[in-house]
Amino acid sequence: MAYSLARPLRGLFTALALSCAVFAQAAPQKVIVDMDIGDDIDDAFALGLLLQSPDIEIVGIATAWGDTALRAQLLERMLRETGHSQIPVARGIATSGNPQPFTQARYARRGQLPAKVDAVDFMLDQIKRQPGQITLLALGPLTNIGAAIERDAAAFGKLKQVAMMGGSVRSGYRKSQYVPARPADKEYNIVSDIAGAQKLFTSGVPIVMMPVDSTQIRLDEVERNALLGHGSAITDALALLYHQWINAYQPWSSNMPSLFDVVPVAWLLDPAVCPTTPLRIVVDNEGFTREQPGKPNAQVCLASDQKRFFEIMMPRLLKD
Repeated sequence: MAYSLARPLRGLFTALALSCAVFAQAAPQKVIVDMDIGDDIDDAFALGLLLQSPDIEIVGIATAWGDTALRAQLLERMLRETGHSQIPVARGIATSGNPQPFTQARYARRGQLPAKVDAVDFMLDQIKRQPGQITLLALGPLTNIGAAIERDAAAFGKLKQVAMMGGSVRSGYRKSQYVPARPADKEYNIVSDIAGAQKLFTSGVPIVMMPVDSTQIRLDEVERNALLGHGSAITDALALLYHQWINAYQPWSSNMPSLFDVVPVAWLLDPAVCPTTPLRIVVDNEGFTREQPGKPNAQVCLASDQKRFFEIMMPRLLKD
């Protein structure tokens, strides 16, 4: 009798295990986004891809660097007009002397300023509530992140990981993939707050780093026209923000924007977009991200699969 019950019980346990495995695979990834949306246009495309990805749960969005209140207004408008006003927006530490123009300020000023929620408090509170479950998506200068580590390094250490766009490891900025690579540069997100970057890279938290080596993917005319003429709530918002960015007086304006900040989002959706190599990265006092011998502290993507990137991004952004 015991033997005859064993087989159905084993079958039941196997079915339960398979069900749990399927559920675990289907559970959305929990993400807090820390971003400087409103200057360059890649942040907006990154947010659009996040909003169009049901396999990602946006726990909240923190504004970083410069006029963080105006960035919060931009987010409020974009989230409200695309049906995502339930996502919390937290205001990061404002900084002065931002050398980059807020190119999408006219769009932002027609948003409503959300109730003031401190970004550092919000991050730490959510991490403590959901230890080991949250990915911090770092898409701007690391001021809020450095402050969170300074305030409560133990709580910050309970992150699942930090996935970031930042740094320059073996090659720097380039005008196109057809010109020789420059030597490693001082990348904007890192050099804007060197101390914050140094705190992150010595925090012990798992880091997945996408530097300029792998993130200079340009939005070509065919893809751009398909997106900006699509006519959904998301692509309408992207079209408005893109044209304000193009029309602003700033040095990096181009019909073909570089989608730096979209690459970490695409990696979250499919890690094959940006295969990583374990490296030890040290942020020096000038803001260079130096590759050094020793125990790795980051998984670094040095080259991305651009075909796979667009196969991830385009269908999602074109989905109604």
